[in-house]
Amino acid sequence: MERTPRLQALRELFRPSSIALVGASDDSRWSLNTYMNLRAGGFTGRMVMVNPRRRVVHGEPAVPSLRSLDSPVDLAYVMVGPDHILDVVDDAAAAGVRQMVVLTAGFSETGDAGRALERALEERVRAAGITVLGPNGNGFVNAADGIMPYGLPLPLPLVRGGIGVVLQSGALASAVLALAQARMAGISLLVSMGNEGQVRATDVMDYLVADPATRVIACFLEGIRDADAFAEVAQRALQAGKPLVVLKTGRSAAGAKSALAHTGALVGDDAVHDAALQRLGVIRVRSLEDLITTAALLDAVGPPPGRRMAVVTASGGACDVIADRAADEGLELPPFTPATVERLRQELPAFATPQNPLDVTGYVLMDRTLQRRAAEIVAEDTACDFLAVVLEPPRALLPDAETVRASLAAWSALSRASAHPVLLMSNAMTDIPEPARALVAELGLHFAGGMEHALTALGHAVRWRERREQWLRAHAEGGRPWRPALVRTLARGRSGDDAVPRPDDWSEWRARAYLAERGIPLVPGRLARTPEDAAQAAEEFCGPLVLKIQSPDLPHKSDVGGVVLGVQGPDAARAAWQDMWTRIRQMHPHVRLEGVLVSPQRAGGVELMVGMMPDPVWGWVLAVGTGGIFVEVLRDTRLAVWPVTEDEIVGMLRSLRGAPLLLGARGREPADLGRVAGVVRRLGEIAVEAGPGLAALEVNPLWVSGTQVEVLDALIRWRV
Repeated sequence: MERTPRLQALRELFRPSSIALVGASDDSRWSLNTYMNLRAGGFTGRMVMVNPRRRVVHGEPAVPSLRSLDSPVDLAYVMVGPDHILDVVDDAAAAGVRQMVVLTAGFSETGDAGRALERALEERVRAAGITVLGPNGNGFVNAADGIMPYGLPLPLPLVRGGIGVVLQSGALASAVLALAQARMAGISLLVSMGNEGQVRATDVMDYLVADPATRVIACFLEGIRDADAFAEVAQRALQAGKPLVVLKTGRSAAGAKSALAHTGALVGDDAVHDAALQRLGVIRVRSLEDLITTAALLDAVGPPPGRRMAVVTASGGACDVIADRAADEGLELPPFTPATVERLRQELPAFATPQNPLDVTGYVLMDRTLQRRAAEIVAEDTACDFLAVVLEPPRALLPDAETVRASLAAWSALSRASAHPVLLMSNAMTDIPEPARALVAELGLHFAGGMEHALTALGHAVRWRERREQWLRAHAEGGRPWRPALVRTLARGRSGDDAVPRPDDWSEWRARAYLAERGIPLVPGRLARTPEDAAQAAEEFCGPLVLKIQSPDLPHKSDVGGVVLGVQGPDAARAAWQDMWTRIRQMHPHVRLEGVLVSPQRAGGVELMVGMMPDPVWGWVLAVGTGGIFVEVLRDTRLAVWPVTEDEIVGMLRSLRGAPLLLGARGREPADLGRVAGVVRRLGEIAVEAGPGLAALEVNPLWVSGTQVEVLDALIRWRV
């Protein structure tokens, strides 16, 4: 379905003015929960109970079928057993119902029979022109409009705000809502996706990008089904200025399946998701607490304009914690300007130190307005981009309700008047109790949940702003939205004409020829099939030589003693050839041996590893890292989902721990990073051009010395 009709269908799904509970029953907690959520949430539209065996359900008149209604309802919330689901679809189609939520389980999550039933359901609703959320989903909570057809109990009254939530988990929805309520994080819309038979998570995310009531999108994702659609929605969110915060679960080691290449051991599913989400400007978090805290901060305060943070607290320990966590998150704590220091000296007790982070000390017990006065001064400091204040939210309003109100009102006034954003955070992640929530909401205050999660959220928010600004600059210059270079046979699960598997794997010698034909610079080499060939190669190349056994069955030659370094002269080359050949033939009598590659040995320089592998979700993945025989031990690697520009490759190289070696540390000649990036990019292009039959292309090492860039070893593996 095209985007505009799809968005319109979702608007009708999430904003019905009439709802039928199909399968409504006083014996079902699902039914009762849904009914009570609708009533308690403030739904004022028409509500109909559908049950062929009951005349009254939940104290409301019941009808036997949707067809028996005088006029169709906007939404059918379906709770019948899976054996009756197709009959309900037919009933809805005949009654003119065009939107359904299917709570019912027993579909693809149960096995082959359930998958067949789910396919039949999809075909039936598609033919009828019905939009279905689910099956096996709890429904949705439209807090902005007070429409809550949801099958689990809701912590009412909900705090309404600008956070749209998409969940690929029904059971966690209650935890997310409870946490959001306790932390005063306002929800616009929450959707439990279920099996995503028709409406996908990316569809709902796209709806939230267009939804004026939503400012931030928070997602709990167990999987990304369509990388293309996800990339499109993520970039649409960047364009709209709506942060996309994702808790992505499922960390596995895809590399274990492709360990023939070093790249396979370094590239795991989770690392690829990280790389893809980062380039799309998605904020990835690791816990539900960070999901809610980060989304709530962005909704209430927005992303800070820069990394320079000023801190005001009444605890030296809090200053220490914040200083450490700020360093972790890349946030800066610049010194206050002299003018700010002088003004603070006039307000603080003599034993306080006017520095950033600022501890106004326990004197706040004597002078209740000291911390706020200090914050008012610091908020004007031009050396900082934003102000963070450690302040405990009110625990209760009594017995000193007026004093609490006056204090909070003063903080609210400071937040509104400050030229810099002001963030309030508690020491620890404690709930804001019910009696205080109304006052906090009335005054427009937001307390981030604890220093740990608040600093994590701030780091995410600052980096999101920077990534969005980079993205906007690129697109202002005419750049096209990024799309992953998907591998059709892997990402789509289909075979194509271009997916022609090669008959066997290749030795390094054959891989060298393949790369040389495509413009990749290689160290000179000769394939010696006899000891005399090795001796002749030694006379040709001179200097120290490297001898490497050549076999498609031995991808890691050094592991089997198939590499000899520092060979000098024809006699030594002849002897080294014979010794290697004899030893490997005895150790591995059945491997195919093509000969011994003889090459000049390169000294100095820097060794890099470059690899390209296909990922089943995101397609081609580039790995660049510190190379050599210890590549898996050092794990100094950066990943990027293809396509990747040369500038981005230079950025990857500069971010390596080994980057100082490339940049000229200890008197080394600096590497020509542009030249290196050009070779790396061409290697990536070669891998993509090879098609889905390619399992791995790896160069290790790629030798770099100044402007010289050479492939010293290459590995190419094909799918069988």
